[in-house]
Amino acid sequence: MHRRTLLQSALAGTALGALSPATRALAATDILWMTWENLAKDEYLAPFLSAHDVTLTKTFIGTDDEQFAKLRAGGASSVDLITPGLDKVEFYTASDLLQPIDFEKVPNAALLYDTFKQTPLGKVDGETYGIPFYWGINPIVYRADLMDEEPDWSVFFEGDKYDGKLAMRDYALEGIMIAAMYLGIPESEMFDMDDTQLAEIKRVLMIQKSKLRTYWNSIGDLTNLFATGEVVCAFSWVPPYYDLRAQGIDMGMAKPEAGVIGWCDTIAVPKGVEGERLDATFALVNYLLGPEYGKMLATGGPYAQSTSAARDMLSPEEQSKIFVDDLSVMDSFVWKKNPPRYNEWVALWNEVKAS
Repeated sequence: MHRRTLLQSALAGTALGALSPATRALAATDILWMTWENLAKDEYLAPFLSAHDVTLTKTFIGTDDEQFAKLRAGGASSVDLITPGLDKVEFYTASDLLQPIDFEKVPNAALLYDTFKQTPLGKVDGETYGIPFYWGINPIVYRADLMDEEPDWSVFFEGDKYDGKLAMRDYALEGIMIAAMYLGIPESEMFDMDDTQLAEIKRVLMIQKSKLRTYWNSIGDLTNLFATGEVVCAFSWVPPYYDLRAQGIDMGMAKPEAGVIGWCDTIAVPKGVEGERLDATFALVNYLLGPEYGKMLATGGPYAQSTSAARDMLSPEEQSKIFVDDLSVMDSFVWKKNPPRYNEWVALWNEVKAS
């Protein structure tokens, strides 16, 4: 099961809707972690649990929006650790749901890659509220056996050779970012475009729509469309590339020079966690940024930690698979941010789809 494709589920008898002080009867050193299922596999966490006198309850999320809604509705008083996107932390801090990270209790944070040390995201007034946890890229994935050359963003807007065999994720933020990269709109302007720029975005998205086989929501569905040849090229997550190559299909992965969308999720501690629970929670945070967990995440995900803790423990092939063999790849990343006019972005995106 891969990131962002998971159904809402829960483990250890705790459901998202049941998170409240009245229903949580846990020991002082029990930690409740609300996260993505693929990050909390039992084997990933076994070394931590065997070394610490704590128990761990895991609650799985299906979307970041769902996680935020649960905490804002009162769940923050019942959860010890959450996993918000780096670009979403500001929503949590604006609602006063988080406490700052105590870096004295998280020594592995010293191993954060420079990109994550320097990012202003996840911070307020110099304090870090969401510490970068794991990261990756959303590239172009394509059937190398069915395309003449490696594509870039222009394949979704120009020419007609692959019309009806292209796919784009149904997500306004990323879709409009891609159109902006294609048009050459700089990152410094991308998230605060004016009416003229948005009109041009709409124009090229209308062209794009005429070329698409589909807007995808499920990465499993997209993988199947690649396998059957119904789609030969898509803005995608990484898993279809590896999954289909393992099946013997000649897949390619393109990282356009105009920019690649980078993503990063964080780990954050809700306000109100204190005492022994807080100490245990920060011990878990430190473990999640450390070498044992990082190696298992890299080989089992495959996903990259935001720290270098496990990097030297990985083979060259394993490093390449999670893009830590050459960190200059981050130079081309366009990190997702929250546009001030995002409601207008969503309206524009929906208007294009409905046309």
